[in-house]
Amino acid sequence: MDLTINGARLNVEVLEPTNGDPDAPVLIAHHGGGGIGSLAEPKATFGPLHDRFRVIVFDSRGCGRSEGVGPYTHEQWAADVDGLRQWAGVEQIVVAGGSYGGFIALEYAVRYPEHVSAIILRDTSADGTNLELAFENARNQDRVEINWDHFNRYWGGQTRSDEELKSLWAELIPLYDYEYDEEKSTAAVEAGIYRHEAHNACFVDNFPTYDLKPDLPGIAVPTLVTVGRGDWVTPVSASETIARLIPDAKLVVFEKSGHSPQVEEREKFQQTLRDFLARAVPVAATV
Repeated sequence: MDLTINGARLNVEVLEPTNGDPDAPVLIAHHGGGGIGSLAEPKATFGPLHDRFRVIVFDSRGCGRSEGVGPYTHEQWAADVDGLRQWAGVEQIVVAGGSYGGFIALEYAVRYPEHVSAIILRDTSADGTNLELAFENARNQDRVEINWDHFNRYWGGQTRSDEELKSLWAELIPLYDYEYDEEKSTAAVEAGIYRHEAHNACFVDNFPTYDLKPDLPGIAVPTLVTVGRGDWVTPVSASETIARLIPDAKLVVFEKSGHSPQVEEREKFQQTLRDFLARAVPVAATV
C-alpha cells in the first residue's frame, strides 16, 4: 500500500498477526542498503514473525518504490519510522534493521526511546569506523579484483545514475557472502531497485558525522546484535562495540555467514530472533 508519511509517499507492507490478537505487538523493520535496498529483505527476514507480531516493512523515502522526497538524512528516516508507528496506533514498537538499516534503527532508539520496547540489529555499526576496516578487508581479500576508482566512487557517494549504481554494486556483491555463489549474486543484482540520489546522500551527507557510540549506554531496552563472522563491511568488531555499550544487549555471531546471516544461516537466525523476542516481548505482556 501507499502511505503518506511526513510528506512523502512510502511503499508499505503490513503483515497482520495470524494469531488474531488485536493487540499484537508491532515490529517495524528498516531495510539496509541505502539507495540499493527495499522492503524485500526485511519482509523475508521478519515476515515469519507475523504469527504473533504485526510486522511493518517499507521502502524508505528515496529508496525502492517510495517517493524521492528529501531530505535523505538519518533524522528524517528515523522520523519516518515514527510516522509509521503513529499510523499503526501504538505507543511502542520493536525496531529492527540490518546493515544501513541498523544505523536508522539505532538512530530511532536514541531519538525516540519512549517508543521502543526492543531492538534487533544485524551486521551494522554505531559509527563510521567500519568503513576503514572494510577498505582494509577489501585490500586483503583475493575473491575479486577491485577496481579502486569504482570502489571509491561507490563508497564516496559519487554515483552518477541509477544504472551506474547497479553496475558498481555488481562489482562489490561477491565480497558479501561467506561462500560466493555467482548465480545467486547475479540474480540479487537484477532483482534490486537502484536509487543513486539516496545512496549518495548516505555517504556524502550522513556517514561522515555518524557516531552514536556516546548515546548507546543510555539505551534501556533489550537489544539483539547479530553479525556474520565473515562480514567484510561491518565486521564483528563493530557489533562487539555495540553490544559492549548497550547495557542489555546480547551478541550472536553466525560462524558460517558473511554480511547476511539471515539468509546464509536462516534457520538458526530465525530461532535466534524468536528466543530473543520471547524474553524481550513476552506474550503475557500483550494480552
